[in-house]
Amino acid sequence: MQIPTKKVIVIGATSGIGRKLAELYAEKGYMVGITGRRKDLLDEIQKHYPSLIETECFDVTEKKNIEHLVALIKKLGGLDILIYSSGIGEPSKELNWQLDKLTVETNVNGFVEVVNWSFNYFIKQNHGSLVVISSIASHRGNSWAPAYSASKAFQSNYFEGLHMKAGRMKKNISVTCIEPGFVDTKMAKGNKIFWTVPVLKAAKQIIDAIEKKKKRVYISKRWWLIAKLIKLFPYWFLKKLG
Repeated sequence: MQIPTKKVIVIGATSGIGRKLAELYAEKGYMVGITGRRKDLLDEIQKHYPSLIETECFDVTEKKNIEHLVALIKKLGGLDILIYSSGIGEPSKELNWQLDKLTVETNVNGFVEVVNWSFNYFIKQNHGSLVVISSIASHRGNSWAPAYSASKAFQSNYFEGLHMKAGRMKKNISVTCIEPGFVDTKMAKGNKIFWTVPVLKAAKQIIDAIEKKKKRVYISKRWWLIAKLIKLFPYWFLKKLG
């Protein structure tokens, strides 16, 4: 009996972690749907895996997220895993309103619309894996990028709630929150970064966490220590740092 090919959608797959996840899943033989704002980059990725990758070009800050998502699911012939990797994390030293607005529209509004719909889709089919690429920044406020850390806290807390909800509903749905530290992508900015993880290593650890249906995972694993320490730091100490 032939095992059906699994279908994965990566929201925000044109670069960084999202792109590497899409490539690794295609190499595993999965059918992969990828999204992003730049069609040229989506087409470039698809050319490497023409029989395994389908594309849908859209911006999560616009008003037709679900229409695009439904169209991509139809192209794949179903959905087993949805990964929300789309995000923005620019420093906002002067508290730039346009930047904060874009951060919230991408990391909160677009995120919750896609994830809410996908969770209910998985409820109806009684199986699925829901994944978000959040951040270690979700654990405390940050003066350099206040909207970013707040938006990531929203994502992590929302996923904790969904994990509880799936358990209470006794549905075969895994809900996995990924909280990376510094990963070697354009999102890693600043002169105080440390323990930087190569993109390939990060993507492999994320796929392993999804397969094991983990609730929360730090990338790399030693960032667990930083997550615990951040929560213990007094406010005066954090204020000194940032």
